[in-house]
Amino acid sequence: MKPLLVILGPTASGKTNLATKVCSQIGGELISADSRQVYRGMNIGTGKDLHEFTTEGKTIPYHLIDILDAGEQYNVNEFQKDFIRVHQSIQQRNAVPVVCGGTGFYIHSLLKGHAFGSIPVNENLRESLELFSKEELAERFSKTISGYNDLADTSTRKRLIRAIEISEYLIAHPDETAERFGSNPGYNAIIYGLNLALETRRDRITTRLKSRLENGLIEEVEELLAKGLSAEQLIYYGLEYKFVTMYLQGELSLEEMSSKLETEIHRFAKRQMTFFRKMEKDGLVINWLDENLSVDQKAKHIVADYQGKCSSEI
Repeated sequence: MKPLLVILGPTASGKTNLATKVCSQIGGELISADSRQVYRGMNIGTGKDLHEFTTEGKTIPYHLIDILDAGEQYNVNEFQKDFIRVHQSIQQRNAVPVVCGGTGFYIHSLLKGHAFGSIPVNENLRESLELFSKEELAERFSKTISGYNDLADTSTRKRLIRAIEISEYLIAHPDETAERFGSNPGYNAIIYGLNLALETRRDRITTRLKSRLENGLIEEVEELLAKGLSAEQLIYYGLEYKFVTMYLQGELSLEEMSSKLETEIHRFAKRQMTFFRKMEKDGLVINWLDENLSVDQKAKHIVADYQGKCSSEI
């Protein structure tokens, strides 16, 4: 079986555009590794950019996008199960699976094979943790030492709570977890990374957010609320959905919402890069692409490099 071809990068780095061009050239199908793009009706805020799946005259098949209704729950364990099914299906068609996304924890779970996502929910613990600020949650997690500390994605409040939940379970059930959640071999992969210069990334985030606010982001959140989702459910999804909901609830002015949201997206991109660097420390090799290359040049480089490495392994 050929290695997975993985394209990762922080928000606004151009992953989807690049991945679809690569798919077009190698007969690939894209598998999304994004924790929010699984939800139907959450398009603008999650940056699905579905128009980019038609490239060079071809429509690229995509997977794990729009598979759940907004308001449902999804986690890394469900992602792993769905990925196995989709990956097998693509292989049976003799197509090339191309993983694309910015949820580092999901990608890490494929390559390192951990299954901590199946650790059960502790509703009592979650209820007690809701009383803590994000800073207090981060401090508590840092003091809850387990084998999960170096793997956890703590980029949002909900993920911090889940990280504490998993760590405390691992500490309380060392024998059980050794058997149930031990390290399983992950997929072999060749990973390509997009990492723009800080100012370039910041400019892209600012420009993209302005465009989204002007082209339907607020209306998208209004529609989700009108369909029956509660404000609490939308705030749970973080970033765009959190701050636009707060604006619609009258908790923030339009200017405050835009400013706070932009700041949080910048911080989110920084946390994504921190997690990718953590992946490298964990032994995963990420081939960072030259940011000065055009998207077509990057695609050409990936295709040649990937095919060359696959041939050398035969």
